[in-house]
Amino acid sequence: MGDERQTPFGPEPDLENRVGQLGDDPEMLEFRADAAAAGREAELPADSDRTEQELQADAAASAEQRRQRRYLVKALLRSPTFMIGLIIVLFWVFMALFSVHITQDPLAQDAMASLKAPSASHWFGTDDLGRDVFARAMAGARTVLIIAPLATIVALFLGAVVGLVSGFWRGLTDEIIMRLIDVLLALPIIITSIVIVSFLSNKVPIYTLLILAIGLLFTPVISRTVRAAVIGEREREYVMAARLRGERSAFVMAREILPNITQPIIVEGTVRLGYAVFTAATLSFLGFGLQPPSPDWGLTIATERIFLQIAPWTVLFPAAALASLVVAVNLITDGLGRVFSK
Repeated sequence: MGDERQTPFGPEPDLENRVGQLGDDPEMLEFRADAAAAGREAELPADSDRTEQELQADAAASAEQRRQRRYLVKALLRSPTFMIGLIIVLFWVFMALFSVHITQDPLAQDAMASLKAPSASHWFGTDDLGRDVFARAMAGARTVLIIAPLATIVALFLGAVVGLVSGFWRGLTDEIIMRLIDVLLALPIIITSIVIVSFLSNKVPIYTLLILAIGLLFTPVISRTVRAAVIGEREREYVMAARLRGERSAFVMAREILPNITQPIIVEGTVRLGYAVFTAATLSFLGFGLQPPSPDWGLTIATERIFLQIAPWTVLFPAAALASLVVAVNLITDGLGRVFSK
């Protein structure tokens, strides 16, 4: 003890005596130090193994998602209902894009050929102004395939946002939003659309007005569907894990929940698309949509219905075109619903 030197922190230990007490020598201490270092390094491969396992799990999840997508595509291609609807819709999309290049001018008038019956020169006959009914029926797809899909996209976006917020937060937020939705659902769509279009027709271009009006009126229905899907997902393990990681609510809704509720949203979107086609045509039929000389189907039926008794082809062919598109969209909806339910 007398050989120990004093330091500000107490007596400096005698390492030689300590070694002797432990029965070790300096080489043994060095060996133990190396062994301890090796033990600490041995823990790193365990962390690396865990990281590798996580990567493998992510890769397996991605592979499973790709497998499911391939299965859905194959199942849809094998569905007669879906394929028939898809072929009809693609036909009308093609005609909307290229009919002006393969048919007569839908706006060209010929007073000497008014109300002519179907013939080799006019496959669907002519209307009261001598315009080719076939050309107008094909060109009429252009207006409805602009308005209806864009209105549906607006409704899907707004409905998804409202449904996500309502279903995720629940409580008072959910109650307020749902009561407002109930009020909007109580309003007749056609009458409300007429009011909106009449009030804003001089301020907003007609295409934009119809898209926004139909999109806004379909938002409440879609939001209820999204809300129901979110309520079924919000208590699942992956959502709880995201919350425990401290993720923000917007991130959890957009990146965790939304990708897992795409199937009901897709089905609801196709349903609303069919209704949007019919609603746009109805507004034009009532005089609150597109105006002459547009070949819009609803407008054509409205202007030519007075000739139904003497020239039924002027109404029947545009009506059949409208009906075929609505039925085709419904067939696609039915096919999607059957595949997604498996």
